[in-house]
Formats: sequence, structure tokens, C-alpha cells
Amino acid sequence: MADGAVDILNDKRAAARKSAYETPIEELNPARASLFRDDAMWPMFERLRNEDPVHYTADSNYGAFWSITKYNDILAVDSNHQVFSSAKGITLTPKAAQGFRDPNNTATNFIAMDPPRHDVQRKTVSPAVSPHALSIMAPLIRERAGLILDSLPIGEEFDWVDLVSKELTTMTLATLFDFPFEERRKLTRWSDVMTTAPGFGPAADLMEMRAMMAECFGYFTELWNQRVNAEPAGDLISMLAHGADTRNMTQQEFHANVALLIIGGNDTTRNTISGSVLALNQNPDQYEKLRANPSLIPSMVSETIRWQTPLAHMARTATQDFELGGKTIHQGDKVAMWYVSGNRDASVIANPDSYIIDRERPRQHMSFGFGIHRCVGNRLAELQLTIIWEEIMKRFPDIQLLEEPKRSFSIFVKGYEEMKVVLPSKL
Repeated sequence: MADGAVDILNDKRAAARKSAYETPIEELNPARASLFRDDAMWPMFERLRNEDPVHYTADSNYGAFWSITKYNDILAVDSNHQVFSSAKGITLTPKAAQGFRDPNNTATNFIAMDPPRHDVQRKTVSPAVSPHALSIMAPLIRERAGLILDSLPIGEEFDWVDLVSKELTTMTLATLFDFPFEERRKLTRWSDVMTTAPGFGPAADLMEMRAMMAECFGYFTELWNQRVNAEPAGDLISMLAHGADTRNMTQQEFHANVALLIIGGNDTTRNTISGSVLALNQNPDQYEKLRANPSLIPSMVSETIRWQTPLAHMARTATQDFELGGKTIHQGDKVAMWYVSGNRDASVIANPDSYIIDRERPRQHMSFGFGIHRCVGNRLAELQLTIIWEEIMKRFPDIQLLEEPKRSFSIFVKGYEEMKVVLPSKL
């Protein structure tokens, strides 16, 4: 990154720290995508954890909401689906998008459901990521990882996000859907449309976003029609089309589940793969530790998932009045669990701002959530990350980050749009 660009970004981060501590605490609003784009949200979460861990924002671009910022408080909310319901959405939704929605479409996906509907729909698709299914998929993921890495240029600048992170995860997602392989990058584009604010991603505005989503859902409706008229198979679409508890779902409900599976199967792993390159470049002592002992890869993967926190928050709606941290959350209030903050809570995790690949308890993090909504594909995410790094270590002594990555303009997906790197040599 040019010196001028570095200075501008550092100035933004310094201004964010100043603002986080000088603004009256009741006026703090962590739901600002610009903070995440500039990696400048940390001071605000630091102050909220220390001074107001159950914090109310009376108004914002997302309306009014509570911020839960400490590890154990987030655990308490995430594990209590009776009081904190997913049925009215699992993210903070912009006011503009709230008004843009079709009021007659109340369909949702299984992560935005409460039991018993949640349980039966989740159970329908979970065999696709069972230990048995992953054991079958692992050799294919390894083969693809090798082909991707062997195609990378040596000594030339390229975008790691595009050529590695997107490619591996989109290949895996296409396999899970049995999606036409040559068209797999449509999945990447649709995922970006769903998770990035219009004007900052593939869609220029809400109308274009709606058109792109219609394209996505029309495509998957065709896949449903093909699979429902064929013998049951092991892909996610066939499982939904033939599942006893899902085959009669409405088209809108099917579309909602497609959106969930696309985002869950793509963004989280993709951004953690990119995050691992950033983390190791920012912490060269840990990169040396990994080179000296590649058996640390599984531990490094878990630490990266914590350090990166690919989904910054999840939201719930209170079904009744509830006291937490000395505050009363009222029935109907929206509650944001900031996983990105909980993973930096020093009262639970030692040296949480440090990236330490051989932590004593590397799996102690909240990036996958808790309770009934814990990420159904968490083991697949870990598998892909482990395999890609095992294959990287066989091939490249170093991955050098050339400049500050371009981050996503989103308060939900904590990710990377571009990451310029160079591979100086090959083993």
C-alpha cells in the first residue's frame, strides 16, 4: 500500500479511537459499516465491554437495538432461544431494506426459526456435513486445493481472495449443491449481493439487488424442479426436495434456505482463509512458529477463526422482558450479539488481541455461535482451512502481503474484497 493510503487509513483509525472514547456512551453505535471497512471498530467495542457491556442504541440506520459485547453475556443470549428468538431475523436490517421488503412474504430459513420447525429443517440438511460425508469430501477438497495452489504465479502480484479463497470455497459449495461447476462463480456473486450493502458490492442499488436475487432464486427453483423429479441424492437441494419435513415447504421458504446455505457455505470460510494470510503476515513470529512446526495447523485454524470472526454479529428478538447485566431488555427489542467483540473479551480469553497459534484452548471462541443455532457446517469450515494450509506448507515457504487488504463494507460479514500478495518462491 502506498504511504499516502496507509496514512489515510491510520488517520481514520485514530479518529475512530478518539470518537469511541469522547462520544457520550449513550450515543455510541457500533453498527456502522464504515468502521468495519476501516478495521476501526475495536476501540468502540473495547469501551463498551469495559463500561456498558449491555448497551442500548436508541436510533441508527438499523433502528433501535441492544449491543451485547462480552463473551458470557453473548453465550447467555445465544443459548436461550426461548427468550431470544430468531424468528424475526438473525441480522440487523437497514431501515431502507426493511421498507423495501414484501410484507406478504413471511418465509424464512431454518436459522431464523425457533423449535420445532428449526430442528426438523436443520436435521434434513445436516447429513451433507456429517463426519461420514466430510470423510468422503476431504480427498476432493485436497485435490482441488492442490490444483488451485499449483496454478498460482510465482514472483508476481495477484489477488489471494479471488484466486484462492473464493475459488476453494465456491468449488466446495457447488459440490454441496451439485451446482453446475462451470457456473460456480454465480454463487460467489449472489453471496456478495446478499451480504454487502447496495452501492458497495455487486448491486448498485436496492432495485438491482432485488433483480440479482430474483436471478438467484429462479436458478435454484429450476434445480429444485429437476431434483424433485429425480431419485433422492446426497446434495442439499435434493435433500430439501425429498425431505419429509421440507418437501412441502413454500417456494419462498426454499429461497430463504438457499440464501442461508449460500452465505453460510461461502463467506465464512472464504474470509477466514484470507484472514489467515493477513494474521500470519501481521504476526511473523507466529508464521515462523508454523513453519517450524506444521503440526500446529489445526490449532492455527481455530485461532484464526477466533481472531478473524467472519460473522461480526447475529441478532435476536426478545419474546419477553429480560434482565441482563443490570439492564431490562423489553419484549420486542432487537438484540445484537457482537461475536467480534466477545472473541476479544479479556475476562474469558487471555491476551485476546494477540494472535497465538498454539493457544492452550484454541477452540474457545464464539465464531460458530452457541445453542441450537451453532453453525451446522463448522467442521466443514475447519476441514477446508486445515487442508488448504497443509497444501500451502508443502509448496510455499512464504506468502507476502503487499498492501492493506480491501475490507467488506458490512456489519455482518467481516471479510475481504481484495488482498494483494506475492509468492516469492516455491519449495
